[in-house]
Amino acid sequence: MTGRNSGDGPDRNRDPNRNALWARVLVDELVAAGVDAVCLSPGSRSTPLTVAFDRHEDVHVFSHLDERSSAYFALGRARRTGEVTPLVCTSGTAAANYHPAVIEASQSRVPLLLLTADRPPEIRDSGANQTIDQEKLYGDAVRWYRDVAEPEATPRKLRSLRTTAARAVAKATGTPAGPVHLNFPFRKPLEPTPVEGDVPADLPAPAIEGRDGPFVDAAAGVPELDDDALRELASELSEPRGLLVAGPADAPGLDSEAVAAFAHASGFPVLADPLSGVRYGGLVRTTPVIGGYDGFLGERVREAWPDPDVVVRVGASPTSKPLRKYLAAVDARQYVVDPAAGWREAEFTATDLIVADPSRLLGRLSRLLAGPGSDAWRERWTGAEAAHAAVLDAEDAFCEGRILADVVDLAPDPATVFVSNSMPVRDLDRFGAPTTGSLTPLGNRGASGIDGIVSTALGAGSATTDDLTLVTGDLAYYHDMNGLLALGRCDVEATVVLVNNDGGGIFHMLPIEAYDPPFTPQFVTPHGLDFGPTEDLYDLSFARVEGEDREGFREAYAEATRRDGSHVVEVVTDAESSHEVREDLRQRAVERVLDETT
Repeated sequence: MTGRNSGDGPDRNRDPNRNALWARVLVDELVAAGVDAVCLSPGSRSTPLTVAFDRHEDVHVFSHLDERSSAYFALGRARRTGEVTPLVCTSGTAAANYHPAVIEASQSRVPLLLLTADRPPEIRDSGANQTIDQEKLYGDAVRWYRDVAEPEATPRKLRSLRTTAARAVAKATGTPAGPVHLNFPFRKPLEPTPVEGDVPADLPAPAIEGRDGPFVDAAAGVPELDDDALRELASELSEPRGLLVAGPADAPGLDSEAVAAFAHASGFPVLADPLSGVRYGGLVRTTPVIGGYDGFLGERVREAWPDPDVVVRVGASPTSKPLRKYLAAVDARQYVVDPAAGWREAEFTATDLIVADPSRLLGRLSRLLAGPGSDAWRERWTGAEAAHAAVLDAEDAFCEGRILADVVDLAPDPATVFVSNSMPVRDLDRFGAPTTGSLTPLGNRGASGIDGIVSTALGAGSATTDDLTLVTGDLAYYHDMNGLLALGRCDVEATVVLVNNDGGGIFHMLPIEAYDPPFTPQFVTPHGLDFGPTEDLYDLSFARVEGEDREGFREAYAEATRRDGSHVVEVVTDAESSHEVREDLRQRAVERVLDETT
């Protein structure tokens, strides 16, 4: 056991009491495990942790006033990088405000590490101020929970703390990735106040300094099929009509080279969700990537086309409802590939579960598959994609989907494009055609809520030098408007495209639209808010354009991405007319696809 720093005992200035020593050892070990950033929120009980993180020269501190925004910011960083950014908060309802982000992280398999401070055990369940039951606060939404022992300056306790830190990072980033919760009870003094005898003078240096590198190295393997099972699967995939369906990817995403190799070897078209990580980029040049399926798949197309023989499904359940329903209706053997043996197929029509890392599996299969499949089958899908694109190009009528198409067309290269739930992600799916541009679309599709969208996007932007565009609806913008404070406090720049249809536009897609009241007051919930004052409140520029002025939007968006600083481009739209245009375009696309592919 070799210390990182020389010395024969504790440094009294650095570790004036057991709380300070305990927190510093924890942070030291997290850094050794690869942590390089943290999200802190102010509070008293968490003082030892806050001070330790703030003093560590290898940790980038992001300060957030609101724990809810802080948690989503950390989730956004992890979604972009696949690595964990710990969270620190005080006791009480502060920790409860992490819960929505914990649910999203669990559902979408994003690493998250929650470090919550707590009151001493003896005052729990006593009515003491700011004391709640924090044990297993997040239920089974976390991959691992531990109520950490109270600070104590003994070699064994310090070794236990370092081991806990190493295990926490490994659990959060393992298979499946997700949230981990460590709860830390602290007694006063919470500040780095010297306490005589609190840290023994004869405490050996190795107990304080740990080892060179992580105290416990976590070597994570990936699940894969043995050779016999792989050959059997390759034989079963040697069918003329196959599909590779790539749903929203787990962080850090699919290997595009493995996808391209599999598509080339099998001849399968790739139906790529916009959040799959493979709809955009260089593989589009050589691979039949299909993105318009949401605009033409349905009962009429399925009846006119032959069914696929086999379908390989990777990632989470696709965003597109027409695609999900198509897969539920076809007579095909369907393989769900999931490294954690999860079941992410809610129609329950898949026939096989393959427990394997999807990128590695596709790469290995590409070396065994014997032929390129059916040319006619591939051409049917690529022809349908072209027909769908032609309908969109020929029709000038405005709908909100045009905004997403323009963002894909005009976003800087490279760029991270974060899309809100409700209509933006659906419009990206239908209108955001595959391109060779280096775009990284992201979204919170685990629980598909509209909470925390702004903060998650800014967290993703903080983890990369790529330009950041956030496309969000007015309700999601309002719901997390305080997240915009991170623009200045966390030194993040973003272009926000705010689609303002004055309420819940997605409800126009549901049967409840025919019942008004209560449709308008209870579902659409028009708010009439003017978001222009956010320009002064959060030190950003604000421009407003009408949705029908497509060129006006294109000019405003392109200009915003060229300028330094953060900008909001608000697009005022009408949700009902947008929905009508979407449906009209879909009907036209179906007719053209049938004319040109049957």
